[in-house]
Amino acid sequence: MNGKSQARATACRPGPVLVYLSRMHYLLEVEGVRKVFPGVVALDDVSLRVSAGTVHALMGENGAGKSTLMNIVAGLLTPDAGDVRLRGRVAMIHQELHLMPSMTVAENVFLGREPLTRFRLVDDAALARRTAAVLATLNVDVDPDARVADLSLAQRQMVEIARAVSREADVLIMDEPTSTLSEREVAKLFSIVADLRARGKAVIYITHKIDEVFLIADEVTVMRDGRVVGSLPASQLDRDRLITMMVGRELTQLFPKNNVPTDRIAISVRGLSQEGVFSDVSFDVRCGEILGVAGLVGSRRTEVAETLFGLRRPSSGEITIDGAPVRIDSPVAAIERGIAFLTEDRMSSGLFPPLNVHENMEVPVLNGEFVSGGFVRQTRLLEACRVAAAAVHIKSPDQLFEPVQHLSGGNQQKVLVGRWLLTAPRILILDEPTRGVDVGAKAEIHRLIATLAADGAAVIMISSEMPEILGMSDRVMVMRQGHVAGIVERSEANQVELMRLAAN
Repeated sequence: MNGKSQARATACRPGPVLVYLSRMHYLLEVEGVRKVFPGVVALDDVSLRVSAGTVHALMGENGAGKSTLMNIVAGLLTPDAGDVRLRGRVAMIHQELHLMPSMTVAENVFLGREPLTRFRLVDDAALARRTAAVLATLNVDVDPDARVADLSLAQRQMVEIARAVSREADVLIMDEPTSTLSEREVAKLFSIVADLRARGKAVIYITHKIDEVFLIADEVTVMRDGRVVGSLPASQLDRDRLITMMVGRELTQLFPKNNVPTDRIAISVRGLSQEGVFSDVSFDVRCGEILGVAGLVGSRRTEVAETLFGLRRPSSGEITIDGAPVRIDSPVAAIERGIAFLTEDRMSSGLFPPLNVHENMEVPVLNGEFVSGGFVRQTRLLEACRVAAAAVHIKSPDQLFEPVQHLSGGNQQKVLVGRWLLTAPRILILDEPTRGVDVGAKAEIHRLIATLAADGAAVIMISSEMPEILGMSDRVMVMRQGHVAGIVERSEANQVELMRLAAN
C-alpha cells in the first residue's frame, strides 16, 4: 500500500476520538449482559443500544427477559457478567405498581425527595404544589391529597407515571404503562412520550399491545428466551414479522372463537344496583356463550363483576342461576354455585406472591372432594394441580413448586386461570384476562376460554382491548357510568359502534 492509500484508509477508519463521538448519541449501552437465577438463565449475552430522542420498544413474550434486563439497567439487579453504560439518570415505571396505598398521591410522587422547611420538616404546601404541577403537565385530574388506596387502578397507573416523570430522568423505562388505561388516557400518555422524545430523552417502551409499537416506536429490539433476536427500525417491521420474531413461530389464530351458545340461560341478572356505584344492570348469559363487557374507565364494569362474585353487596336487584333466584353474599357462596372470578389486578387481589404455584392454585378447592376427615388429600390435589398447570402451559423449571413471584406476568396469569379450572366453573367471570400478557400467552388463554365455553360454561369477559372484545365475544354489553348503554350482537359489533355507546 502506497503512502496516499494508507492515509486514505486511515482517514476512513474511525479512530478513538471518532468512535467516542459516534457513541455520544447513545444514552444507554448494554454489552454482553448475563443473569442467572436458580435453575434459569434469564439473560444470555444481551446487548442493547438506545439513542437520545428516540422511543425504543423492547418486545418479547413473558419470560423473554425484558423486565430482568430493565431491572439491571435501573440498578435493581446486578448482572453476573457484562457492562451497562448510562449517560444521565434513569427512572422506571414497573408493570406491577409500586405505590404506598395508605399514603397520598403527593407523598407517593415525591417519596424520598420531599421538599423540606428550614426546620427539616416536610413542607406539605410545597409538596402539594410540586405534585399538582407534575400532574398538570401530564393532564391528569387527580387530587394530590387523595389517598392512593381510594384511586382506581388506571388512576394509580398515572400516579406511577407522574412519579417517574418527576425525576427528570434522561432514560425513562415504561413497562406495560397502558395496561390499565382507557383509549383517551393512552392518547394522553403518547403525547407525554412524544414530548419527552422532543426534549432529547430516551424512552424504553415495553408492551404486549403490538399495535402500539407502530404508533410510537422508532426502534424495536425483540428478545426471546433471554437473548436478543434482533434490533430494527420500526419502519422495517410489520405485525406478522414482529410476532414471528417474538414467538419463533407463526400464530395462525389469536382469537379461536368457534363455539355456538345454547338456548339455556346460565345466569340472569335483573335490575342489579349498588347505591352510588351502578344501577339497573340487567343481562342474560347462556351456556356456551361469551358475553364481552366493554366500557371506558369509570364505567363500573369491575364493580358489577365483584357483586356477582359476592365481594360487594347489592342494594337491589335479582340474580338467577339455572332459573332459580340465588343470594350471593360472599365468594364462598359464589364458588358453591359454580361461579369463578379472575380479578383484574393479579398481584394485589389475586395471587399470594411468596407461595408456590400449587399453593396458589388450590386456594378455592381446599374442601369437598380434596378433604377427608379434616385432612387435605394432598396427593390427589397435587395431581389435579399438575393437570390444570399442564392445561394452561405454565412455563417453570419446577412447575408446581416455583414461588409465583419468580414467574413472568403471563405465567402468573396462567396460574390464576389454572386455579379456576380446578373448580370446574359453570359461570366464569374474567376481568381483563390478558392484561400484561404476551401475544403467545394471550393466544393460549383465548384458547382456554373458547374451550370452556365450548364445553358449556357461561363466560363474562371484561376487557379494555377492543380486538379481544370483538374477536372473542358472542355479544357485547357496553357499560357507561354505571349503566348498561347497550348490548350488541357479534355480527353488528364494531369498534365505532362500541365506542359510540361507551362515550355518549
